[in-house]
Amino acid sequence: MPVFISGLPLHVMVVHAVVVLVPLSVLAALVVALWPAARRRYGWLAVGVTAVATVCIPIATSSGEDLRDRLVPTELIREHAHLGDQLLVFVAALLVVLAALVWFARRPREAPGAARPPLRAVVPVLVVLTVGLAVVSAVQVVRIGDSGARAAWSGVQYTAPQHEGDDG
Repeated sequence: MPVFISGLPLHVMVVHAVVVLVPLSVLAALVVALWPAARRRYGWLAVGVTAVATVCIPIATSSGEDLRDRLVPTELIREHAHLGDQLLVFVAALLVVLAALVWFARRPREAPGAARPPLRAVVPVLVVLTVGLAVVSAVQVVRIGDSGARAAWSGVQYTAPQHEGDDG
């Protein structure tokens, strides 16, 4: 995988997909988990968005590792990489639980007296797990973004804007 494209680090470009898609997945998962009508209508769409977000995470971490190997190692960069490595676990778990929720919620209701016991408790448990994993994923993506911003910008000194033609 190239480290740079047109002089820009690939990681900086790819990470924007994660920064957009993970929060979008979190919002979609929360709506689908907490609103049964949305679950029936948009559940599989939420699963699809979460799947795309999940696929983007290893691309972002891999490109980040390639960039990290070309930078002077610092504690801020190590912290950012450590946090970034954890995101896939949370979002992949969200994907699995969300898919299970949508699938179980769409199953036809079992008739009373059916041979199999009803799975009434499964959907509420999956709702709770979905909400929990969505919150953890959102918190983790914020922590990663904050640590990445600190790693990239902690030593930058800002000055007043300099406009052409300004004499003072």
